[in-house]
Amino acid sequence: MKSSNARNKSHNAFQNSDGDGKPTPSALEARFAKARHQLNPRRQRLIRAILDSADETCFLSSREIAKRFHVDATTVLRTTQVLGYGSFSEFAADLRQHFVSRITPYTALKAATQEKRSVADHIDHSLDKAIDNLNVLKSDLDRQRVIELAKLIKRSRHVLVVGLDFASSLSYYLAYGLLALGFDAEAPIGSSGNLQYKVEVLTSKDVLVAISFGQCLRDTVESVLRARKQGVPTFGITDSNTSPIARYCDAHLITPVVSPSFLNSYVAPMAAISAIHVACAHIDPKRSLNRLRPTDREYASGHRWYREPKGFNGDLP
Repeated sequence: MKSSNARNKSHNAFQNSDGDGKPTPSALEARFAKARHQLNPRRQRLIRAILDSADETCFLSSREIAKRFHVDATTVLRTTQVLGYGSFSEFAADLRQHFVSRITPYTALKAATQEKRSVADHIDHSLDKAIDNLNVLKSDLDRQRVIELAKLIKRSRHVLVVGLDFASSLSYYLAYGLLALGFDAEAPIGSSGNLQYKVEVLTSKDVLVAISFGQCLRDTVESVLRARKQGVPTFGITDSNTSPIARYCDAHLITPVVSPSFLNSYVAPMAAISAIHVACAHIDPKRSLNRLRPTDREYASGHRWYREPKGFNGDLP
């Protein structure tokens, strides 16, 4: 259970701090601290080693972790049970969240530069992690919850999608697709005040969809809390069952965002949003077709698309 020097350095770099400079424990660390006295030294070392290499272990199965640290799979499972997890998948979800919550853009890039990889290797590593995220999403996505969200969107008067900062790309994508299907949806931009005004006019006939990951942005979480006080249904897209978005929304989807880059990987969240669009389209296919039918001719020959001028021979000016 020895980790490399580079891994130890990356672990130190990934430490997240609160206002007084002390590390803020993740949900997994909190469980470990509480159950430490119930674990023998060997199992304590196992958990520390798993945490120290969370960027690699967060995607491994119990058997793969056992092989990596030279223990049997039963030891891994029993150790996670002592921590209070009902299944290994619950432990793995918290491990992924632990990894993500320890990263800032600077520390992620700093740790990556300490690894002996070529630029091409870093590119491949990034793509591998993106594929891992998609595989986790495909395996763990709650399809029924996606369908329930689609039904909620269909019966809602207005859909407010709140995703700020980097997640604004996700909120725009979700709202844009819903608009194309004829739903009254928007992803507000601008100041905190603008967002607050948008939330204040919502009622129980509307729905607020919040998108945020890791520790979650304050404005996004406060939008959820404000909406709930007003009796507005809320739905979250986040990366852990223990994140503020998951805790405060009426229901939520989990999408991993683990990345070796200085930014979260939004490959899995984009795929999850695509699944939401698909569910919304097929909940009432007749309605969807009626909405899209007028656009059919425009997509075939509309003025939106670039066309080469008549007589153009392909030469650049």
